[in-house]
Amino acid sequence: MDAVFRALADPTRRDLLDRLYEEDGQTLQDLASPYPMSRIGVMKHLQLLEDAGLVVTRRRGREKLHFLNPVPIRVVHDRWVSKFAEPWAAALSDIKQQLEKPVVKVFEIYIRTTPDRLWDAITDRTTRARFQFGCHIESDWAAGSHYSLTNPNADDPISQGENIVVEPPHRLVQSFEALWDDNAKAEGTSRVTWEIEPIGDSCRLTVTHDHLRDGADPAIYGGWPMILSGLKTWIETGEELTTPGSLAYG
Repeated sequence: MDAVFRALADPTRRDLLDRLYEEDGQTLQDLASPYPMSRIGVMKHLQLLEDAGLVVTRRRGREKLHFLNPVPIRVVHDRWVSKFAEPWAAALSDIKQQLEKPVVKVFEIYIRTTPDRLWDAITDRTTRARFQFGCHIESDWAAGSHYSLTNPNADDPISQGENIVVEPPHRLVQSFEALWDDNAKAEGTSRVTWEIEPIGDSCRLTVTHDHLRDGADPAIYGGWPMILSGLKTWIETGEELTTPGSLAYG
């Protein structure tokens, strides 16, 4: 967490995060243009943000695109802020303060665990409820099979889709159809990709939510930082968070 605080201490780096919040998926050239410093200087700032996990990058042909990753900030919130604030304080800083102009949203977190244990947590019916709104995941996990997310407090599934690619314990690609209300249903089908990469005694988990319509409702993708923070806490400590990502649906 020290790297996160060091990265946020500089006003230029905070401004870069603000600009990615306003428009995700920018190139170095796009991000460097307003600053009086050289592109190399901006590149160094971006590297510090990437080292802290606050920015993740993806290649598109010869271009390197930069995406805001709010998960580390959510982890800070869950560790300290939620202990001292009233329950409604988290709600005031949730979805709207996540990412507002989607198309592709990338979330990344490091978890001290093995790929097999992390895969099991994502796909196990009971464990999933520990960190995702009390919801159970139902599937046989074969490629091309159906899955649904259900909750004891809801008559119908919360979300559903198809398991497009199933490569345990490293990669899971799913279509995603939100069903929790009429606004969510109107968003149609998007795609969620889970990627698990072992790094030393930990794993880097990257969740990419794409195929979102332009101007999609932030509720469709805004819960990922809370969910991944809850997943990390559950695996590393065996405890559940009491922040919105771990509270029961309904």
